[in-house]
Amino acid sequence: MSNEGCIKCGHQETVTKDVSMAGTGLSKLFDIEHNTFTVISCKNCGYTEFYSKQTNAGMNIMDLFFS
Repeated sequence: MSNEGCIKCGHQETVTKDVSMAGTGLSKLFDIEHNTFTVISCKNCGYTEFYSKQTNAGMNIMDLFFS
């Protein structure tokens, strides 16, 4: 989303959330959610973009034990 608003409908209001997702292979098997994203969605039409976030090893280890 840019300063001009949503690229689909032009609406200015958005919702921002951080989400984690499992990858493939062993991370999917053991539900290790090491892929972290910031998600920005338009409040009007629902158009959504995902932006990758950096994770650190400490959070990945915590996720392994507490997921």
